[in-house]
Amino acid sequence: MIKPIKEIILAVEGLTVSFNGFKAVDDFSMYIDEGQIYVIIGPNGAGKTTVLDLICGKTRLTSGSIKFDGKELSRMKENKIVHAGVGRKFQNPSIYENLTVFENLELSYPKARTATGALFFKRTEEIVRAVENVAQEIFLDEFLHIQADLLSHGQKQWLEIGMLLIQNPRLLMLDEPVAGMSVTERQKTAQLLRRIAGGRSVLVIEHDMQFVEDIADHVTVMHQGKVLSEGSISKVKNDPRVIDVYLGH
Repeated sequence: MIKPIKEIILAVEGLTVSFNGFKAVDDFSMYIDEGQIYVIIGPNGAGKTTVLDLICGKTRLTSGSIKFDGKELSRMKENKIVHAGVGRKFQNPSIYENLTVFENLELSYPKARTATGALFFKRTEEIVRAVENVAQEIFLDEFLHIQADLLSHGQKQWLEIGMLLIQNPRLLMLDEPVAGMSVTERQKTAQLLRRIAGGRSVLVIEHDMQFVEDIADHVTVMHQGKVLSEGSISKVKNDPRVIDVYLGH
């Protein structure tokens, strides 16, 4: 059976950013399809997190283009990029520790996030349903009324993913989502990301190679700001250059 050609949701072309003459990202290109889990790996300092910073507008590019769903992101402000459908999770979970799981998810609901929305915010049936659905998806349906600071490290990571999911982004960007997780939590996170990718694209930066094998549809290896190798996980794992600069065995 021929697989239908999926639409490219994110096209990054010739991306370059220089800090005082140092090229942190150097002529980097990638194309993410709808419903794809795309993973970037590479040694520390390769430019992986900078690529996410550029896509979400935290850092301005020096040259190149970032097109999301046909729209050029590089000229947009961070909040506009979020509204366009790009959600990002940073390495350390940024959740409201003193609120419950339910309240964290509720606060992230799009209507609650606008100034007027927050002013006239009422807990409607629609919001409760959305919160319960997302909580179930992130394995926290039994923890809805637990204060977030009582969650394990892995559960806090899931909660933050849930806070993005409830905003219904078309592209979810995750920076080392399984760092510090137990083996069971890592496996459940792989399961979660596979499910998420049913309806949206996911861009992941990760060091855990077993996790990458479990989730990746496509892998790009970065080194010194450039693409060193890309393709399936088995292709990049067997690339002598990748073994040399990153895998080391």
